[in-house]
Amino acid sequence: MTFFTPPRSSSRLIRFALFVLVLASAGSYSRATPVQSSSTSTQENAVPASTPSTQSSTTTYHLSPEKYRKAIAYSRAGYRLYFLSVIWNLAILLLLLRSGFFAKLRDFAESRTSSRPLQAVIFVPTLFAFLALLNLPIRLYWHHLSLYYQQSIEPWGPWLWDWTKAQLLEIALALLVVTLLFALIRSRPRSWWLFAWLGAIPLSLFLGLIAPWYVDPLFNKFSPLQEKYPQLVESIVTLTYAAGHPVPRSQMFLMEASAKTNAINAYVAGLGPSKRIVIWDTSIKKTKPEELLFIVGHEMGHYVLGHVVKGFAYFLALLFVALFLAYRLLQWTIARWGPAWGIRNQSDWAALGVLLLLLNIMNFFGEPIGNAISRTQEHAADAYGLQLIQGLIPNANEVAAHSFQVLGEEDLDDPSPPKFIVLWLYSHPPLNDRLQFAHNFGRPPKNETPPPSN
Repeated sequence: MTFFTPPRSSSRLIRFALFVLVLASAGSYSRATPVQSSSTSTQENAVPASTPSTQSSTTTYHLSPEKYRKAIAYSRAGYRLYFLSVIWNLAILLLLLRSGFFAKLRDFAESRTSSRPLQAVIFVPTLFAFLALLNLPIRLYWHHLSLYYQQSIEPWGPWLWDWTKAQLLEIALALLVVTLLFALIRSRPRSWWLFAWLGAIPLSLFLGLIAPWYVDPLFNKFSPLQEKYPQLVESIVTLTYAAGHPVPRSQMFLMEASAKTNAINAYVAGLGPSKRIVIWDTSIKKTKPEELLFIVGHEMGHYVLGHVVKGFAYFLALLFVALFLAYRLLQWTIARWGPAWGIRNQSDWAALGVLLLLLNIMNFFGEPIGNAISRTQEHAADAYGLQLIQGLIPNANEVAAHSFQVLGEEDLDDPSPPKFIVLWLYSHPPLNDRLQFAHNFGRPPKNETPPPSN
């Protein structure tokens, strides 16, 4: 499942930094979005099948009866936990506001120093560390589920250390973003939201550049792919040349994911000199070489089709709206409840609690919009990956279709989720739809007869 997973890498660090108020208050951390997604199927395909994954023609996503039951239980638990986490986050923030916690923490910071930057050093880390601890039970239970269903193999000790590193990184980013944001609110009380949006552009580009160098290695071990898999590197080089976007061998890396997870993934990350192709060692162990090339071709499609730039533009557009709404709703909320909650004005440190609440609400209701955009791009990347391997790999359609089957089996993807879940949470098209699209790619529809050959 891609909507609620433990930390994997930092491909969404940009989203975290720009929406740091939401994500830190939710106690989550940025992660890579794998090529696979939680899956769906038509009702007739919801019946478990026992056909082995090595069949000669992979036409639908199917699971053995045992894996089918596990996939249903695992995915349903994940859905419930996601919505529980949303309610939990909102309830915590509302309770802290009503109890005057934010105002009391502000008073404590102001009693220690009159310097605004030093007040931020006291107020922000204390607040975000406290929120992280309050949300830790959700994270603990998710890791428990991942261990129980054998999706994660990371022991509790290393997992807790990863969580601690993620929180420290979030707190450091929160301190920077919140300090600058409230400086803008004080200096430009009516237009701070616009300048905050403008500042998000260079910040996101900077984070996209440095994340592969300095953030990803904090959570996983990377090594040059050439060292262990030179033949695979040559195949990927051929693929990138066919895509018209050659990637040097020095920018291909192996990630030792098997120390933490059984999941499969490959991704393209970074900007400019930090751009790279990353292959998880689990992918090499659990997929055939040609299937792995299709997965890489899918990821190449995101760059070739301009999804990185378009996704960045979409996010900035949503952020523009969110910040403007936050500005307007912040004024209204403080005017109505500010005195009862001990909040003086919008530049008061305690107003951060209101911003957290508002942005969490907007983030929740904005989830379907972002995911709809993502599903469209993922479908286009699937089509591009299929086109790319045509002629390079024999029986390309079956290779791509079977790669989805393997991904679904390894990740225990849900065979039949509710449509509402797909609408709200799926960043990728349903897996069975992707598999059938791959199987039928380039073939005439069943109700059409191909033209006779001369």
